[in-house]
Amino acid sequence: MIADNAVADAGSGTRTTWGELAARSAGPRQSPTAYVVGRSIDALPAVASLPAGGELLVVAESRLDESLRAELGGAGFDISASGGEVPASSPREAEDGRVWLLTSGSTGRPKRVGHTLESLATVTGDLPPRTWLCPYSPGTYAWWQVVTLGLTVPGQDLVLVDPADLDGWVEPAIEHGVTAASGTPTFWRRTLMSHGADLQKLALAQVTLGGEPVDQAVLDQLREAFPQARVSWIYASSEVGASIVVHDGRAGFPVEWLEREVPGRPRLAVVDGELVITSPHHGTDASGNEMAGAVRTGDAARVEDGRVLVTGRLDRDELNVGGSKVSASAVRDLLQSHPDVAWASVRGRKAPLVGTMVVADVVAPEVTPEELIRWAAERLPEYAVPRRIKVLPEIPAKETLKSDV
Repeated sequence: MIADNAVADAGSGTRTTWGELAARSAGPRQSPTAYVVGRSIDALPAVASLPAGGELLVVAESRLDESLRAELGGAGFDISASGGEVPASSPREAEDGRVWLLTSGSTGRPKRVGHTLESLATVTGDLPPRTWLCPYSPGTYAWWQVVTLGLTVPGQDLVLVDPADLDGWVEPAIEHGVTAASGTPTFWRRTLMSHGADLQKLALAQVTLGGEPVDQAVLDQLREAFPQARVSWIYASSEVGASIVVHDGRAGFPVEWLEREVPGRPRLAVVDGELVITSPHHGTDASGNEMAGAVRTGDAARVEDGRVLVTGRLDRDELNVGGSKVSASAVRDLLQSHPDVAWASVRGRKAPLVGTMVVADVVAPEVTPEELIRWAAERLPEYAVPRRIKVLPEIPAKETLKSDV
């Protein structure tokens, strides 16, 4: 059932409702369809018709290269884009209610993951009325999470802002009365750095972040910027769905949540330093096989001071410096805790004698690399101190709103 909430497009200023969007749709198609869109609003008529059936995938124009186009056509998808429609090269009938997502591709080529409207709409129960900002790229898991909230939960209006328009999102958000906003840590760091005093005009009651490692520094900055808001972080992925939700303003989640058995909720574990999740919200692979059971997420996790910290990709975290192990994420989090550092990324670089040395990129307009290195040397073992720090003019961000991926 569609909740007839309002939907506004920040780019065009248009305002509509889900009922009007459903009326504009041609209804369920007989064939699976990949909707290629330039803006989020362009995908919503097809999304509004989903409760009536059909099988669809939404993808931003910028992500559809020739290889992906051929792959989708071979998997039975008609391609519907602004320039017209191209029938599937291997036609098949639609599986009613099936929704396909593309992963971000941060660990290689984007993969197709199957869901249903029910597995995507994980928010249940009564919610206070909110007007949500949705800044995500069309068709990503995070985009679907916010869009299905507007589609299925009464009182949850949406304001869509596309990644290309992020530099100017605050003014239309104020105009449309945004009271809740979801974004990655990179999105929020860029926002805090760029918009400053304008943020005080936003009456946010809910601030949500996820999609990247969430450290204490960014949580503290958001609580200071929005003292009246509840600040929450979410661990979610296309494969296991929304699995961890934390509202206490602290990085990580309580260690007591590990191995906890609660009906209807994911089971969390840490195995050999890797986060492992058994989720009721799991998807399917491209062949339709359920991603059930314990899924190794590929994300590093460590227990510290009674919290389980999820720190980033496991294969990128551990550096070997002259035989000593260094956690790149721990060095990154330390740098980002400096009051003058807006963002940091840490990696290893080949070096004589020790094999690898620690280097970093930072956005820190008010501090020099030499000052940062001295500051880090007071807080880290000698082998973990960054030997070179490059200062960037702005926080880098991809269309997925992620930077350190």
